[in-house]
Parts: sequence; structure tokens; C-alpha cells
Amino acid sequence: MRTFMYLLSDMTKMATDDYVGFTFFVGSMAMMAASAFFFLSLNQFDKKWRTSVLVSGLITFIAAVHYFYMRDYWDAFQESPTFFRYVDWVLTVPLMCVEFFLILRAAGAKRSLMWRLIFFSVIMLVTGYFGEAVWRDASWQWGLISGIAYFVIVYDIWLGKARKLAESAGGEVLKAHKILCWFVLVGWAIYPVGYILGTPGGLFGIDFGVDASFMDVVYNIGDAVNKIGFGLVIYSLAVKSSK
Repeated sequence: MRTFMYLLSDMTKMATDDYVGFTFFVGSMAMMAASAFFFLSLNQFDKKWRTSVLVSGLITFIAAVHYFYMRDYWDAFQESPTFFRYVDWVLTVPLMCVEFFLILRAAGAKRSLMWRLIFFSVIMLVTGYFGEAVWRDASWQWGLISGIAYFVIVYDIWLGKARKLAESAGGEVLKAHKILCWFVLVGWAIYPVGYILGTPGGLFGIDFGVDASFMDVVYNIGDAVNKIGFGLVIYSLAVKSSK
């Protein structure tokens, strides 16, 4: 109750034109609500799907906690909370990759697939952080490495081993896999695009001059859609497969 009153108090102090703070607030509440929904629904599924739904809840819960910190950081300094955002991503994005392994286990997915996706997701994020926040003068080199890692993940799930496993599983698993692939290809695309547009000093010698607060709004909305949407796809698969 005290936390809820604190959130209301924080909301009333927010400026009416503070769209960044507003999207941080809405994002944190939406992802916390999604976590409660996923956790409280666990008992209605077959055991083989509970881990997948549990991971979905963990993804949104971890993001919600970080969004509370990011909102406070923004409120205190009016600066983009780049460090906290990457900490959130380095925890939640690998878990989203784990979801591919979990739904494909019945089709024979091996742990090597899971660790491969986790490895490249971590490389993608760590190098992205180096280019955006640490070694800005070499942002295009770090961005290139990050982009290569991203496209390796895209290849693996769209055309590689994960795709073949999904096709062998067929049915609802294949449908869910296709939707998750679109989330990675389209939904995750906002992050490399944001890196190109918002990297301080410009990328490839070009400074696009995109305001950091605008990118925060885009990231906040994209995070909520990607993480909650990802979880809802898993939830739908679990519901249909448990009937």
C-alpha cells in the first residue's frame, strides 16, 4: 500500500509535458501487472509449460524493477538512464532467448542452442553498451559487432536450427515460434536503429542529432510491447497446449 501511495505521489509531481517520465511510469506499472498475471496463472498449465510462463513473468518483473530505478534517475537528473537500461537488457534479453529453447524442448532442442542464443545476446548488448557509453569514439566498431551478433540470432531462429525444430514440432509451437521471430526481427529492431540514431558523436561519421529523450520514449514503449507481448505469446501457447 505504501509503495502504491508513493507511486501516486510521484505521478502527481510529474510535469504534464514530461513524456519520458510518463512512459517510464506506465512501463513500470504495465510490466509489474504482467508479472502478477503470469505468476498467478501458473497452476492452470501442464507442468511442461510452467517454466516458460514463469520465465515470462521473470522477464517483466526484472524490467519493472529496473524501470522504477530508471524513472527515479530520470526524475532526479533529467538524463537518459543508459547504464540501468543496459543492465535491464543484459538480464531480460537472454531470458527471452531462453524462451525459444523452452518451447522447442519437446521437438528435441538441445542446451547448446540455448547457450548459443544467450552468448550472442550478451555479446550484442555488452558491445552496444561499450559503443554507446564507454568508448564513444569507436562507436561504429562496437556497433558493428553488436549488429553482427543480432543478425546471428535472427538467422538462428528464422532459418537455422531453431526454425527446423519448430517446423518438426508443428501446430501451436510453430505458430508461437513464428510470432516470437517477428518480435525479434521487428520489435528488437528499434534497439540497433536507436543506437545508430542516438549514439553520441554520431555513427559512421554522421550525427543524426536525435534527442536522447525521444529515444527514451521509443525504448520505453518498445520494451513494454516486446516483453509483455513476448510473454503473452508464451501464455497463449501454454493455454492452448494444456487443453
